[in-house]
Amino acid sequence: MPDEKPELQVALKEVEKWMKDQRKLPIWDRIARVPFKLLDKVTPKFIHAKIGSLLDELGNYVQNGGKYLIARRHVVSVLENIARKRGASAPYPLAVMDEAAMRISAESRNIATAQGATTGVGGVFTLAADIPAVLGLSLKVIQEVGLCYDYDANHKVERVFAVKVLQFASSDIVGKQAILEELNLKAGEDGKLPPSITAMSKIRGWSEVVTTYRDSWGWKKLLQAVPVAGIVFGAFANRQTLSDVAEAAHMLYRKRRILERLEALEKSNS
Repeated sequence: MPDEKPELQVALKEVEKWMKDQRKLPIWDRIARVPFKLLDKVTPKFIHAKIGSLLDELGNYVQNGGKYLIARRHVVSVLENIARKRGASAPYPLAVMDEAAMRISAESRNIATAQGATTGVGGVFTLAADIPAVLGLSLKVIQEVGLCYDYDANHKVERVFAVKVLQFASSDIVGKQAILEELNLKAGEDGKLPPSITAMSKIRGWSEVVTTYRDSWGWKKLLQAVPVAGIVFGAFANRQTLSDVAEAAHMLYRKRRILERLEALEKSNS
């Protein structure tokens, strides 16, 4: 059965409540950004070089797709299995998309946990390998959650949206509000991406994306730099990072789909 207007309106209120909650940045998150600014001064050059290489990779990702490839067949299989159990068919109702997105998100958190534990063994030296790994996992889950809601990262505009989701997950309160306005995801909008989102200048520079994303790890990554003990801290930090990214992707893509379906219902009833 297709989604009914009352169901979509309830789902929209849920997402808007989540967005309102994003205005409250916990004090420990603010404090967590400080250690990395100090750590910058003592970080080996090869780690800075690794960060720099990510800038080129992100630029290439938006232009051509890059290497942050999604498990498309797996996502489609998850959607089909959930739809079969619910007796639904394509186009899938929102409930099917939601369940698939949550399952994909849970899988990504488990992978990130294992990744963080592995790279936490060698302290600051393996931290250089962990940063691009987590960035790759983050973009991967964003794309896969998007696919759950039928947004395909094969299109350049969707890859730009994926990077904006990444920014949103790691931004402060002001940054989150700015991104929501830029993406036309405020209450009363139709969920369609504005033409300006295709402009590369809207990313405000790849350096900002990576620096903001990295700084948001704060003390969690600083503790991961301690050899051996970093196993525990690395697992926790990566799991939390992927949890935040997956949640942002889930909510932002979900709202786009809800708004578009509500608009379609309005048109069919007019």
